[in-house]
Amino acid sequence: MLLLRPMPLLKRLSPFDHPDWIFEIKWDGFRALLYSEKNEARLVPRNGNTFKSFPGLCDGLARDLRGRRCVLDGEILCLDSHGKPQFRDLLFHRAEPVFYAFDILWDEHATSDEEEEMRRFRNGEDTRYLPLTDRKQRLRTVVPKQGERLLYCDHVDGDGEGLFRLACENDLEGIVAKCKSEPYLPDHVNWLKIRNRGYSQWQGREELFERERASDPEFELWNGCAVACDESDTALADVY
Repeated sequence: MLLLRPMPLLKRLSPFDHPDWIFEIKWDGFRALLYSEKNEARLVPRNGNTFKSFPGLCDGLARDLRGRRCVLDGEILCLDSHGKPQFRDLLFHRAEPVFYAFDILWDEHATSDEEEEMRRFRNGEDTRYLPLTDRKQRLRTVVPKQGERLLYCDHVDGDGEGLFRLACENDLEGIVAKCKSEPYLPDHVNWLKIRNRGYSQWQGREELFERERASDPEFELWNGCAVACDESDTALADVY
């Protein structure tokens, strides 16, 4: 299976409403692509290396996907009893992580009642060129309703300001805006992250990374992923 590139996020300062866009919660964890092949799963961050600190998570994801060969985009995170992400629990392995999937890039087992469609999907399908709404519908069929470790990242239509307000009221990192009709092309970025500037878990994070750099054998990989996800994003002027 080919190594694919994750979609970068552009920065935007303020939320907006628009009927042609969907809005998702921005989960605070580690971004990764999930590669599922037969009875195994692996998680690959933006730099292309494979995470080795999540063997239990990968085993659970393989069970949830039951051999379905696919590539999903999502976030590794730990949730507390209220369903809120806790970044330090993830960093220090204090809780069992889950994978929130928000997109599907490749899928082997597309299903259809039409014989011609089944022949078309026999060798798998590169779903990146489908509109986002079609990919989200496909993803919903892949993620089990009661998975062990694999969760579906839902969205709201059009109401970015309302979702951002809820994110801030619940001390979440922010939201992500995505155009409904766009394909998944990392060279033509159309995903916008809008951060909650009052998010409490950002306080002291740089000092935390510096202090823990030598304590975890995989910390350089984790830190590099987090830094890349932040520093490589480009500012975007308001367009609505």
